[in-house]
Amino acid sequence: MAFTRTHGRGNGRSMTPSSVRPVLKWAGGKSRSLPRILAELPERINTYYEPFVGGAAVFFALASQGRFRRAVLGDRNAALIEVYRALKKSPESVITALGQYRYDRDEYYRVRALDPSSLDPFERAARTIFLNKTGYNGLYRVNSRGQFNVPFGRYKNPKFCDPDNLHVAARTLERVKLEVGDFETVCQEASRGDAVYFDPPYHPLSKTASFTAYYKDEFGKDEHERLSRLFGRLAQRGVAVVLSNSDTPFTRRLFGGFRLSKVGVTRPINSKASARGTVSEILVTNRSSDR
Repeated sequence: MAFTRTHGRGNGRSMTPSSVRPVLKWAGGKSRSLPRILAELPERINTYYEPFVGGAAVFFALASQGRFRRAVLGDRNAALIEVYRALKKSPESVITALGQYRYDRDEYYRVRALDPSSLDPFERAARTIFLNKTGYNGLYRVNSRGQFNVPFGRYKNPKFCDPDNLHVAARTLERVKLEVGDFETVCQEASRGDAVYFDPPYHPLSKTASFTAYYKDEFGKDEHERLSRLFGRLAQRGVAVVLSNSDTPFTRRLFGGFRLSKVGVTRPINSKASARGTVSEILVTNRSSDR
């Protein structure tokens, strides 16, 4: 069944598809480059796969436009997928748990220190949303023990609980398959007529610029090379494949056999203020430019 329109629930009001927003902020999120990415994906997709789902900006945009029949969203980050599963099952339970929090520094560190295993799935999802919306720059970073360690973010009035949007997001997720797993596993069944969008942890622009701490294990060169081989296999099957990554000699070598374009994006996250601003990324696709 195609996604054609999304309605709010619980308060008698409806929201237009264009007002469906990502539930989470995500470092490297695709809001700014979204029009370019959407233009590279087919207008009609049987099953849409997103193995590095993050904040799911591309998924929500495609769903709002009714461009796919089914979707499979995945990530190695179990806490992230648990947010979407909890919302899909009971948005009201997540909203109720979020309503117990308040925005201040002491509350942030109290919630951050909670043991997730002591919480039920809806409380864990609410904790993740709260920390994501009130932590520094929307980062998701864990230490070697898998403990969330992002510092408090200073915001004027962060809206960490948005019931209307959470209800709409929950309805959008109703017929979506959610998987915790490796990117190859998530899209292993993709075939002709399907589409895959890859947004992996980016290859670093320099040795000191690496930021891949979304998981306990690093996403390094071997993983990027494995991803490029998968890109090629999917293309051979007739799957429409689109990928975003940093613009480096390494990534250009990996994907040089496909259509590659540069995209300028703003990146506010850097330890040096002088290094922030517009940087170049690549957008890779196996589809011809004259379609």
